[in-house]
Amino acid sequence: MATLRLGDTAPDFTQESTAGTIRFHEWAGDAWVVLFSHPADFTPVCTTELGKTAALSGEFARRNVKPIAVSVDSLESHAGWVPDINETQNTTVNFPILADADRKVADLYDMIHPGASTTATVRSVFIIDPKKVVRTTFTYPASTGRNFDEILRVIDSLQLTDSHKVATPVNWRDGDDVIIVPSLQDPAEIAQRFPKGYKAVKPYLRITPQPNK
Repeated sequence: MATLRLGDTAPDFTQESTAGTIRFHEWAGDAWVVLFSHPADFTPVCTTELGKTAALSGEFARRNVKPIAVSVDSLESHAGWVPDINETQNTTVNFPILADADRKVADLYDMIHPGASTTATVRSVFIIDPKKVVRTTFTYPASTGRNFDEILRVIDSLQLTDSHKVATPVNWRDGDDVIIVPSLQDPAEIAQRFPKGYKAVKPYLRITPQPNK
């Protein structure tokens, strides 16, 4: 399986999970999706990551995002691990964990760690939009936990830039100034879209307050 690229359609699949059978595109509906893999159940870094995902349920819901995790462990293994996550992370896992024992999802999304083993998935993240298009990917080594603040920041940027002709600069956070895209040159449209005006640092670098979402 070739590596998925930005702009590709996220592969559909049917797989069992802790929330029942998941028909992925149907389950996603009109929401954004964060699909992320973890190397194995009962591992320390993954325990903190899934706990953090559950703790951020309100933040995901506010952005119309559905998180879903995957590993090649069995449904029985997941069922035994979830109480540990809830206990140690002081939360309640409230999103599906796919039981990918046949590696269907891991192979579709190229998640198997090369040279490590035939089952250990790397810490991959796919941000998928409501049209089922892959918009962002991250890949972390097994030893490094993911930064969920960054995942939320990227989703904020994608949702803003999808609805406005802007881009987000380095280290941007929701509410910060943004950049008017260079392709937008019509003065009347600029005035209509950005009533607070803008600062032209260079002809191609025009800074403006973030528009309302």
